[in-house]
Amino acid sequence: MKALTFKRYGKSPEIGFSDVPRPALKADDMLVQVHAASVNPIDNMIPTGLFKAVVKFQLPATLGSDLAGVVTEVGSRVTRFKVGDAVFANIFDLGTGSIAEFAVVPESAAALKPDNLDFVQAASIPMVGLTSWQAIKERIGLRAGQKMFIPAGSGGIGTFAIQLAKLLGAKVGTTTSTGNVELVRNLGADEVVDYKKQSFETVLRDYDAALGTVRGDSIEKSIGILKPRGKIVSLVGPLDVAFARARRANVVLTVVFALMSRRIKSLAKKRDVDYSFLFARADGEQLAQIGKLLEAQRIRPVIDKVFPFEQAKEALDYLAQGRARGKVVVQMR
Repeated sequence: MKALTFKRYGKSPEIGFSDVPRPALKADDMLVQVHAASVNPIDNMIPTGLFKAVVKFQLPATLGSDLAGVVTEVGSRVTRFKVGDAVFANIFDLGTGSIAEFAVVPESAAALKPDNLDFVQAASIPMVGLTSWQAIKERIGLRAGQKMFIPAGSGGIGTFAIQLAKLLGAKVGTTTSTGNVELVRNLGADEVVDYKKQSFETVLRDYDAALGTVRGDSIEKSIGILKPRGKIVSLVGPLDVAFARARRANVVLTVVFALMSRRIKSLAKKRDVDYSFLFARADGEQLAQIGKLLEAQRIRPVIDKVFPFEQAKEALDYLAQGRARGKVVVQMR
């Protein structure tokens, strides 16, 4: 079968199409014919080797985490799905990829595709939906009436997270460029900072929680706008000791992560703010709950651009430019 793969880690990962064997199933797996797969920033980070120590692939490895498609085969222990079911899933960190004609999806990672979404729309959701859900509902425990800062509001995470935070009854602040102010306001953002005109840390005050979605000094600046006992969950690093322990990392990696996060942890402690790093996990039950919100149109997909399968590498290159309004999706069928 045809798949978008990378052959090595580093500056020359040789990303391109390869003919790879159709994957074999374990008892709890399903084989899904992929109709669409969205791309995420992590898909560009993996080939660099940045997460090589904690995310394991057998090279050459298929890229991609999100997918929507149709079940064509089920393992002997699969009970929730059958051949012919339309599903969507995130398979990040499960040792395989989604930008391919077929993908192996563990039963526990999948949910039925919402009936009101096509495959492209459904494929845009899993990673951003699960990341937002796990950061905002689980890690932060956002409550009605609280204030949540979600930077880069017009991006893939931002467009979903704003809607989820508003659904939970929070007041939302965000940053975006001039051309996207109307978009994020329509999604529900209450305070919008045009980063081309102002610095958010000089405008926003007394927030209860923040997402870290932008590299550089944005995390430190976000800590500065939080109330005492506020929470910040970073999706971009630095990695911390709690993450190392959750991954059962060895002592050397644990020390490395401690050193990486020492400065930000110290700054957060001075402000009486809780800092943590989040790696979203595949979770079909949570995805099913998200699917219900999509079916009820309480959250809507936001898609910037759709690329044909043959241009999957171009989709990754486009995403890397950092200008996408919502999600970028690769359509196979």
